Amino acid sequence: MRLTTSGFLIFAAAATIFNIAASAETIKIGISGPLTGPIARLGKDAEYGARLAIADANQQGIVVNGTRATFELVSEDDQGDPKTAVQVAQRLVDAGVSGIVGHLNSGTTIVASRVYANAGIPQIAPVATNPTLTQQGFRTTYRIMATDVQQGAKLAAFARQLAPSGRIALVDDRSAYGQGLIDEVEKDLEASGIRPVAREYTSEQAVDFSAILTSMKAANPAVIIFGGADAQAGPMVRRMAQLGMKADFIGGDGVCTADWTRLSGGANEGQYCTQAGAPHDRMAGYPRFAERLEKGYGTKVVAFAPYSYDATRLMINAMQRANSSNPRVYVSALASSHYEGVTGKIAFTGNGDNRNGEVWVYQVRKGELVPINR
Repeated sequence: MRLTTSGFLIFAAAATIFNIAASAETIKIGISGPLTGPIARLGKDAEYGARLAIADANQQGIVVNGTRATFELVSEDDQGDPKTAVQVAQRLVDAGVSGIVGHLNSGTTIVASRVYANAGIPQIAPVATNPTLTQQGFRTTYRIMATDVQQGAKLAAFARQLAPSGRIALVDDRSAYGQGLIDEVEKDLEASGIRPVAREYTSEQAVDFSAILTSMKAANPAVIIFGGADAQAGPMVRRMAQLGMKADFIGGDGVCTADWTRLSGGANEGQYCTQAGAPHDRMAGYPRFAERLEKGYGTKVVAFAPYSYDATRLMINAMQRANSSNPRVYVSALASSHYEGVTGKIAFTGNGDNRNGEVWVYQVRKGELVPINR
């Protein structure tokens, strides 16, 4: 067959496109969180953020390993349960993922981190805040949010402002996150000479708080600090109102979500929560991000989608800079990251914490979370 010059050029162009497509590599990134159960909304929120990050990266034609890469998200449901999280972590390792975004809860993230470390696979936790995570000495473990040490200090300091008398009570849900956060609060309070008037605990599945609140009412606290999720904080503040308790309520960042007002039936009006990370209106890229997430997935940001988005893009950026998806190669690029994300600037300390972690206090006003104190 005889080809004209133009025909040869068309043939060559088509061959080039075919070769690029044929040589494109699929790089798997794993994510895990609670996709079923009482806090499934938070797990799905994080998953949507990661999915948007993957879609953006695939549109940009990023080159890794010398070829245009196609990124694929492999999602697993850990049910917010540490035992399940270990099984899920091994499944993700066996699936050949090059990196992990997750898990969501501190308890699941901590136990899964050893599985990833043993496999040499980098893990970026978007929102897990328990200090233990990065104190284990794993070269593969990183986080974006501020730690419970920082958040505990903020909670304790703000509680002292609200209750100069020192009549502060503590409640946690016995999870690694909730208990770890309240342990840090208690340390800070006692360091300032304040002994809590009560410390109670509940569970991640509880919906009835009559017994512990009746007990705490007798201690007459001016402030109650809770470590747990919005699924418990909602009915908890509602029961406080029913019992006529006038104490201020402060929840940690598991409480500080767009769903807290709905879950409390509005009983959280005037109450407080803390959130690791900057307020949305202080995130330069947030408005556009929120708009694209809603357009792409039909859902508004609940709380954590921006963090999982940044974690995913940060991981891809490290692969791109290292020109490798080999976990043992790009982990060094990840450690030296200086990344400007939706949530702000991200750079890591030697143990994997974000150098730029922030904690803010919010108050519920007309059902909305309003930042009031940095």
